[in-house]
Amino acid sequence: MKLLLTNSGTTPCVLEGFAGVSLTADATGEPIGAPAERDETQPVVQVQLAPGQAGVAVLRYTQAGNYSDCTAVDAAGYRVYPPNDTASLFIAQPQRACSNAVIKLLSVTTFQAS
Repeated sequence: MKLLLTNSGTTPCVLEGFAGVSLTADATGEPIGAPAERDETQPVVQVQLAPGQAGVAVLRYTQAGNYSDCTAVDAAGYRVYPPNDTASLFIAQPQRACSNAVIKLLSVTTFQAS
């Protein structure tokens, strides 16, 4: 899945780095299992965003059913923290999660220009 962050302001901004991503039981719930691992195959770059422009990162999800030692639970979606931000966004997309934090179902790339 592609994560798009759009500059909704009236002045240019810089987007740089990785989003923090976790599966959660609901929009305000605690994370379930391990957070997304950083996929460092692309370099971290400063993405200059004019108003209305977006940066993109790729979020990958591995099926919880692929792991025999997964204690599967329902997740309502993804909590996403943009780079260098403490406010989160919620993407409602039901998935199966592993409550076992040793199993890493998610990975995310650094943001790039879209």
